[in-house]
Amino acid sequence: MTCDFLALAVPGVQKLSPYVPGKPVDELARELDLDPAGIVKLASNENPLGPGTKALEAIRSELTELTRYPDGNGFALKAALAARYGVDLAQVTLGNGSNDILDLVARAYLAPGLNAVFSQYAFAVYPISTQAVGAEGRAVPARDYGHDLDAMLAAIDANTRVVFLANPNNPTGTWFGPAALEAFLAKVPESVLVVLDEAYIEYAEGDELPDGLDYLARYPNLLVSRTFSKAYGLAALRVGYAISSPAIADVLNRVRQPFNVNSLALAAACAALDDTDYLARSRQLNDAGMAQLETGLAELGLAWIPSKGNFIAVDFARDTAAINQALLREGVIVRPVAGYGMPHFLRVSIGLAAENARFLEALTKVLRS
Repeated sequence: MTCDFLALAVPGVQKLSPYVPGKPVDELARELDLDPAGIVKLASNENPLGPGTKALEAIRSELTELTRYPDGNGFALKAALAARYGVDLAQVTLGNGSNDILDLVARAYLAPGLNAVFSQYAFAVYPISTQAVGAEGRAVPARDYGHDLDAMLAAIDANTRVVFLANPNNPTGTWFGPAALEAFLAKVPESVLVVLDEAYIEYAEGDELPDGLDYLARYPNLLVSRTFSKAYGLAALRVGYAISSPAIADVLNRVRQPFNVNSLALAAACAALDDTDYLARSRQLNDAGMAQLETGLAELGLAWIPSKGNFIAVDFARDTAAINQALLREGVIVRPVAGYGMPHFLRVSIGLAAENARFLEALTKVLRS
């Protein structure tokens, strides 16, 4: 083959590197000749409870209709979300995971000559989607690994069309409170779309995090993005959503692919939304697991970034490549975050109590060897 197909790609895509997900269990088993049943995966911020009973029942009810296309408008799920959150149906946009929502925003609002602002150490999809459409990504230096909202405001100029905020942030777990968000939104120009990524919001309780939906009526340039992949336990089905003004939702639906959310995902998400017991158990398990890991890490003399997500970024104060490889040999998968500019950290998802204990046992062995 003599044709250079990379050179034929648009400039923004030429400079991208493929997104690297957490290592699958089967892949590690093949590489190191390990028993898949003995491998613990704490790399991808998945819900360790497994899917809820109501979601599974809803999936089974749809299996006989697999020859049919899904409802392209996702009416039932949009109606359920609108009723749950007290918004109009026209304010809801469905996505193939919340990643799809972020990409829709980039395709609709960004182009060469325009820019998007996001934080250092922010979710990798923000720069990927921005660069893919030829726009400039402005990564604002973080403050204590979290968003420096004042500095992000200062980075906005006449060519800024989008600001991406994550609360809590992945991979750091950092967050900002209601007063900080209010002050930020009040100063953002109305021509700049603020995308508030709340993929982990269900793990918060009380008023420790602002609820982005509370601000929509006052800030028509706000879009709140959420997902069923984390606390609702439906990561494999890829279903997320945005709630925004009807005008923004209308724009996103002009570039949204037909049938972007499949029938099983639509049915499962509707059922999961009503499964309040499952959501409560997910939150309780996460709180207990976070405390378990923090206690174990403290006993090992390690530091970490306080987190409001279902994961924790552990600081080893040295390059973690060798530590990560040693954990893999022990059958424990965590997430290196050197690609985020954090080579001294490993991100560890909260698992079941036995999985957390297995990680701590393996880590103790690795650090003492």
